[in-house]
Amino acid sequence: MKTFALFLALNFFSVIYSQTFTGGSGPILDLQTIEVPAIVNLTQTSIDTVNFGLETVCIDLTHTWLADLTIELVAPDGSSRMLAAGVGGGDDNMTNTCFNNDSGSPIQNGVAPFTGTFKPMGQMGAVNNGQNPNGTWYLRISDSYGQDEGQLLSWSLTFGSNPAGYFGFSESNLPIVIIETNGQAIDVDNKITADMSIIYNGPGIRNHVTDNANEYNGKIGIEYRGNYSLSLPQKPYAFELRDSAGLEVDSSLIGMPAEHDWLLLANYNDKSFARNLLSFHLFDTMGHYSVRSRFVDVIMNGEYQGIYMLAEKIKRDANRIDIAKMLPTDTTGLELSGGYVFKVDYWDNLNSWQSNFSPIGFPGLDIHFVYYYPGFDMIAASQREYLQNFVNELETALYASYFSDSLYGYRKYISERSFLDYFIVNELARNVDGFKKSRFFFKDKDHSDGTYSKLHAGPVWDFDWAWKDMWAGSEDGSGFMYGEVAQDVNAPGWYIRLLQDTLFANALRCRYDDLRRSILDIHYLHAQIDSVASVVAESQNWHYEVWGHLGLATGTPEVQAPAQTYAEEVQRLKDWVTRRITWLDANMPGSLIGCSMTGLMENVEQQISVHPNPFVNELSINLVEKDGGTLQLTDINGMIIKTIGLMPGQQEFTLQELDSLASGIYLLTVEQNGIKNIVRVVHQRSY
Repeated sequence: MKTFALFLALNFFSVIYSQTFTGGSGPILDLQTIEVPAIVNLTQTSIDTVNFGLETVCIDLTHTWLADLTIELVAPDGSSRMLAAGVGGGDDNMTNTCFNNDSGSPIQNGVAPFTGTFKPMGQMGAVNNGQNPNGTWYLRISDSYGQDEGQLLSWSLTFGSNPAGYFGFSESNLPIVIIETNGQAIDVDNKITADMSIIYNGPGIRNHVTDNANEYNGKIGIEYRGNYSLSLPQKPYAFELRDSAGLEVDSSLIGMPAEHDWLLLANYNDKSFARNLLSFHLFDTMGHYSVRSRFVDVIMNGEYQGIYMLAEKIKRDANRIDIAKMLPTDTTGLELSGGYVFKVDYWDNLNSWQSNFSPIGFPGLDIHFVYYYPGFDMIAASQREYLQNFVNELETALYASYFSDSLYGYRKYISERSFLDYFIVNELARNVDGFKKSRFFFKDKDHSDGTYSKLHAGPVWDFDWAWKDMWAGSEDGSGFMYGEVAQDVNAPGWYIRLLQDTLFANALRCRYDDLRRSILDIHYLHAQIDSVASVVAESQNWHYEVWGHLGLATGTPEVQAPAQTYAEEVQRLKDWVTRRITWLDANMPGSLIGCSMTGLMENVEQQISVHPNPFVNELSINLVEKDGGTLQLTDINGMIIKTIGLMPGQQEFTLQELDSLASGIYLLTVEQNGIKNIVRVVHQRSY
């Protein structure tokens, strides 16, 4: 009898404590956000993750390109939780698609029309936070692209006694970025005002979400950014720092120079977290401006969003691309000559101009250059004309019979070192995007003696599709990218012509060989990857718990089956680097005959030995000679870091407190008896 009574009680309990509420419908329009309501009216006035709360959300919608959509649930207290974003690719529709935390099928594993029950991408259970469930809930759908539209047909919420739980992020070794949009949906190309705080207590000190915001605490304007990356579940953002009046305000963030324009780069497409950072680091260490960045954990509207790179936006600035500021009134003389930043990227007839030339081997292929600074909506007519004429003069010289002439050929117009290093970084990474889009160039103001300020290649950017095998037959590390001209964005193909100049090809080989002795040493590259893995070792677990795509084929395609663990992902990248370096060693164009950079370290090790190399905080030095003298540590530009007098008989000593140095190449010069010996050392700054 008692058993029967318990059976009746449990069934009565389930009837009472499982209830579904149905919402409305609405059109899903290009580049717009809709919020469709559902009214909830329960006897309960509180929902939690233990006794009673939200269990399931179901939707039916039509749309002809599902990856355009971000779908969120908005609770009565204003908190929003992601259900799905960027799933389904170009396929159509969601039909009887339900979200439940207990499902063993992540939505990103599903196939359109996603019929069935799936685990949501976000922490749906976080709405079960003790709030009163009664009132208006919304299904928010944002369409991030044009050309494809659809219709929300219906949606529903089910509450019951098996409520959804959630992962609660509370502390980290990484800096913590907390953003609150105050109920607003983030848009594309239209910044909304939000609140941001950054918690960073210093190297080696734990950061907690309850700590005081000590790096930044104020207003920002934030929007979505990116192209392909915007279609992926973890969204990238651009934001500017603002004061209470909404005006731009410069501030240093986590040790990076003060500015107001910043980015949060998503890592969904890079499961190693190292691809962009390694590329930026190499270009910086080669002696060029490269984007500074820091790994951070991000919380958006109370929901943990995983690991991001807080990074500088590429722009003209004294601490970024350091070229002259252009005003609309700079229309004559030297003021007209710079500075300019332009790029090869997605273009339209307003933001770009067309080259008068086609790449060698691709007759009739149209090439477009995009205005970046000044932007197409700010650049004066005379400035447009000057920049177009300068690039046309460069291309005229490049494709002329005298193109290799040192006075009248292309060298009159370009910074050869920057073009060499840009080539090396992008070809090392086998970056499919490195020559066709997100490809930057800049030019400063001309010199007072009438000579040109030359065009620089870089900064390097966008390596999400790099450092991996994306097509069969490339698994041996083979293949150059610079000749892949006819793609979704046509590339200028300048390197095809440049490498027809024997001197340029030899300079490329010489520069590459020199770098192979330092920052392109395989052990150094592996150490950089390991350093990144060490920094994110804790947070990567939470990142993959939230996004659930480790071990799955998501983002950029790869030939191999997906790595099943983070450690395997890191090792796979290191193995790839080894294969790529081995192939480049055998196939890099040019000759080492007459290379002035080789031999800098020849015979030096007989006189000086140093360890470790690369070094972090200390550098131990051992000398063969006991005759005293001087030792000097300088950066690659000759700036003196330390000078030490050597006493006679002194052979071993240690340089300490070097951790504050920027990562890069340094020269250790020992002068004894009028003879200088130089050894090149590499500093690897801890992240």
